[in-house]
Amino acid sequence: MKRGTTLFLKIAVIFIGIPVLALCIVGLPWLANNPVNPDYAHILYPILIGIYVSVIPFIIALYQAFKLLSYIDKNKAFSELSVKSLKNIKFCAITISGLYVVIMPFVYLVAELDDAPGLIIVGTVPAFASMVIAVFAAVLQRLLQQAIDIKSENDLIV
Repeated sequence: MKRGTTLFLKIAVIFIGIPVLALCIVGLPWLANNPVNPDYAHILYPILIGIYVSVIPFIIALYQAFKLLSYIDKNKAFSELSVKSLKNIKFCAITISGLYVVIMPFVYLVAELDDAPGLIIVGTVPAFASMVIAVFAAVLQRLLQQAIDIKSENDLIV
């Protein structure tokens, strides 16, 4: 495969990470310092901490996706390195989903105090999206492992 065929996807991975880092650097500190309603600002802190902690596995997953695209460029797509990258992406997605499930009671409290029931739906979107990514990565990991096993069997036969 020609080098650079995954260039668009690598650029997309970078452009996905930039807004998240900008949100962590600019957006969340602003929200922590200027809460909408100062009466329940103490409830926002666990949510903000959960979001900050969830950024760590998100960045790790983006790095693993970048590594996976590099393996594809180097014709190492059917290797144990690719399987390991998919496994790491799966674990990162499960971690993110778990963190957002832990945050949900605090989101519920803020929604009750602010009378904003749509906030609960917005809070569940990252948990469900990361679970979909985890399932997709698990399926790809299993398919890739089976392809590697078949390839190794064929190498032994020939």
